[in-house]
Amino acid sequence: MTHPIIIGLTGSIGMGKSTVANMFEKHGVPVFDADAEVRKMQGQGGELVPAIEAAFSGSTNENGVNREALGAQVFGDKAALARLEAIVHPAVAARRAEFLIEHGNAPMIVFDIPLLFEKGGHEAVDKIVVVSAPAPVQRERVLAREGMTPEKFAQILAIQTPDEEKRERADNVIDTGLQLTETEALVAQLIEELRNIT
Repeated sequence: MTHPIIIGLTGSIGMGKSTVANMFEKHGVPVFDADAEVRKMQGQGGELVPAIEAAFSGSTNENGVNREALGAQVFGDKAALARLEAIVHPAVAARRAEFLIEHGNAPMIVFDIPLLFEKGGHEAVDKIVVVSAPAPVQRERVLAREGMTPEKFAQILAIQTPDEEKRERADNVIDTGLQLTETEALVAQLIEELRNIT
């Protein structure tokens, strides 16, 4: 049995990756959203809550992980971040493996992974699709988010692989600086091309 083509979907903050992931889903392609899985596992009654509380005391409450409290303990501390990742990443990998089995008969599936290059996930996919928009568009989108500041934006960009490098390493680039209908046409065209090689 041939396995589905695994598309690694990534893009820097504010590039419209979630929008493009939704377009893939709309066209019938199963999407594994790593961030959504983490939120579920860290939410109320989530399987990772006890381990995170044990490692980072006071970072959870009755609703699960308190992202602000956890962020305060982890942000800017590489050792603390590594401890958190050692809890979260294996659990996400297990969920991803289950998803792959569940959708083993699909012609293609999407792994929506924000830090695809940064964490080495690009080695486990067949095609890399990078979502990109011009820098001024990205900046405007990100700074419109609640609680976002130019300083926070700069810190996030500093830990992400630069957009230009992502585009160079991609098999395909989806431009989200266009009208939504134009971006969706690019997604549909890519799906069609990939269907023809499965």
